Amino acid sequence: MRFTLTTLVIVLFVIILFLPGLNGGFLLDDGINILSNYVLYIHELNIDNLIYAGLSFHDGDGTRALPMASFAFDYWRTGSMDAGAFKATNIFIHAITTFFLAFFFRQLLLLAKWTPQHAAWGALILTLLWAVHPLQVSSVLYIVQRMQTMATLFVVLSLWTYLLMRQNQIAGGRGRIQGIGVIVFWFLALICKDDAVLLPVFTLLLELTVLRFQAGQAVVTRGLKQGYSLFVVLGIVAYCFVIIPKYGCWNICSGRDFNSGERLLTQGRVLMMYLGQIIFPLSDRLPFIYEDYPVSRSLLQPWTTLPSLFIIAVLIVWAWCWRHIRPLFAFGVLLFFAGHLISSNIILLELVFEHRNHFPMIGAILALSDLILLIFQRLKLKQQVIYGVFAAIILLLGTSTLYQTYIWGDAARLGQKLTKLSPASVRAWTQYAAAYFDRYNFTKNPQYLTSAISVTEQALQHVSSPSLTANIIIYKSILGTTETRDWQRYQDSLRATSDKRVNKQSLDALLDNFMKGYDIDENRLLESMDVIEKKENVDDLWYFEAANKVYNSKRRDHAIVFFRKFVDVSTVDEPTVKALLDGLTAGGYKEWVNELQEIRKHKSEKNGESNF
Repeated sequence: MRFTLTTLVIVLFVIILFLPGLNGGFLLDDGINILSNYVLYIHELNIDNLIYAGLSFHDGDGTRALPMASFAFDYWRTGSMDAGAFKATNIFIHAITTFFLAFFFRQLLLLAKWTPQHAAWGALILTLLWAVHPLQVSSVLYIVQRMQTMATLFVVLSLWTYLLMRQNQIAGGRGRIQGIGVIVFWFLALICKDDAVLLPVFTLLLELTVLRFQAGQAVVTRGLKQGYSLFVVLGIVAYCFVIIPKYGCWNICSGRDFNSGERLLTQGRVLMMYLGQIIFPLSDRLPFIYEDYPVSRSLLQPWTTLPSLFIIAVLIVWAWCWRHIRPLFAFGVLLFFAGHLISSNIILLELVFEHRNHFPMIGAILALSDLILLIFQRLKLKQQVIYGVFAAIILLLGTSTLYQTYIWGDAARLGQKLTKLSPASVRAWTQYAAAYFDRYNFTKNPQYLTSAISVTEQALQHVSSPSLTANIIIYKSILGTTETRDWQRYQDSLRATSDKRVNKQSLDALLDNFMKGYDIDENRLLESMDVIEKKENVDDLWYFEAANKVYNSKRRDHAIVFFRKFVDVSTVDEPTVKALLDGLTAGGYKEWVNELQEIRKHKSEKNGESNF
C-alpha cells in the first residue's frame, strides 16, 4: 500500500509537469489522421461508431484501432476537435503507464535478487527518470503519437504480467492465469501499433539476462528453452524470406531518396543520436523535426557512420558479456536496441522520430542507472549520497521537461523554436505559419493571416518549396490580396522541384482550398496543373479526378472549367469522356454537355477524324 501511494504521488507529479503543454493545438500528422478524418466525428457513442472510427486508419486495415477509437471518444465527449481535450487524454495515458511501469520495475528488481526495500526505491527512481525525461514531451503532447504511448502502456502491462507468471513458475507453479494476461495485453498493444509484435523478443531478453529460464519444474524450463529456440529460428526465417523480399528496396525507391541499405547505415548514427539525447536532453538537442537529417551513403559518408556502428556493436557485445555479471545493465542495453528493431531496420520509414524512443527508453534508463550505481558502489558512496545524486538528476530532467512543455503549450512558440533548430525544414516553417492560420480561423482576425504570410515569406529566404509558395496563395486568397507574381513564384517552384510528391501535394492543397470557397483563381490552378503535367507526364485522368472533386464540392458550378480541360487533353475515344457526358446528361447539365461536345468535335476535326 505504501508503494502504491508513493507511485500515485509520482504520477501526480508527472501530470503537473505536462499540464503546461495542453494548449499547443494540433500539428503535422494530426491533420490527416485526426482533423481530416471525419469518421472520428461521432455524435452518438455506440459500438458501431467506435468500430468504424477504429478502422479508419490506412483505409481500414485496423492496425491501430484502439487509438483511433479513443480519438473518436475524445471528440464525442467534448463535441469538438478540442486539442486540449485530446492532449489531456494523452497525459492520462502517460500517467497510467508511469503507474504500472513502477510495478514492472519493482518486480524486475526483485527477480534480480534485490531486497524488497531496495527494489521499491529503485523502481520509483527508475520510473521517475523515464516519466519526466524531456524526450517524452513530443511523444505525449504530439496527439497522434497516442498510437505509440498506448502501445507502450500495454507492452509494459504485458511484461509486468510476464514477470508475475515467471515468478509463479520459479516458485513451482505454472502461471497459467498470468499467461492469459500476457496474451490479452499483447493483443491490445498490437491493435495500438505494429511494433508491439516485438514483445516475444523483449521476453526472450528477460530470459537471457535476469530470469535465465529458471523454473521450479524441469518441464517448464525445458518448454521455455524449446519454445524460444523455435521462436528464434522462425523469426530468422521470416526475416530472410518474408520481411526482406517484401519491404527491402536496394536500388531506387519510390518516394524516398535512400534505399534499405543506406537506411541501415544511417540508423547507426540515428541510434547514437538517440542515446545522446537521452543522456544530455537539452532543449536545443531535441528539434522534433528531422526531415533534413543526412543519409549515410557509405560507411564513411558521413564519417560518423562507421564509428557509430562500431560503438553499437561494442555496446551489444558488452551487454552480452555482462548478462550474468550485471543482468539489469545487459537487459537494459539489449532492450533499447531491440525496441528499435522495426523502426531502425530495412523498412523505408522516415529516418528519425523522437517518439520511437518512448518504449526503448525504458531499457536505456535501466542500463544507465545500473552503470551509475555500479560506479557509486565501486566508490563506496553512502546510500544517502546515491539517492541524492539520483534526486538531482530527476530534478534537472523535470525542470527541462517543464520548459519543453511550456514551449509545446503555444503553437506559435513551438513553431518559432522548430524553425530556429531546423531552419531548412519545410515542415517546421509550415507548422509555424499554421499556428497563426489556426488563430485566424478561430478569431477571424486578419492580423493573424498577415503573420502567417510574413512567416512563410521568411521561410522562403531559407528554403524553396511549392508547399510554401502555395500556402502564401491560400493565405492571400482569404485576404483578397493575391497577385500575379504569387502564382508565377508558385509555378517557378513547381518547375524547380524534383520531388513529384511535393508538387502534387501543393496542388492538392490549393484545390482543396478552392473547393472550400476561397478566392483562388481557377484558371491559374489549371495553368499550374499544366506545369506539373508537362514536367512529370501525369496521366490525363488526373484532370478528371480534379474536376470530379470540384463537382462533388460546394463549388460544383465551377467544375465545368476543369471538365473542359479534361476533354481537351483526352483522346477522342477516351471512354471516361463518354461516361462523363452520359453522366452530365442524366444530371441535367445540357449546356455543359453541349460545350464539351463542341470541344470534342473541334478536337476530332483538328485531328482529321471523320467519325464523331
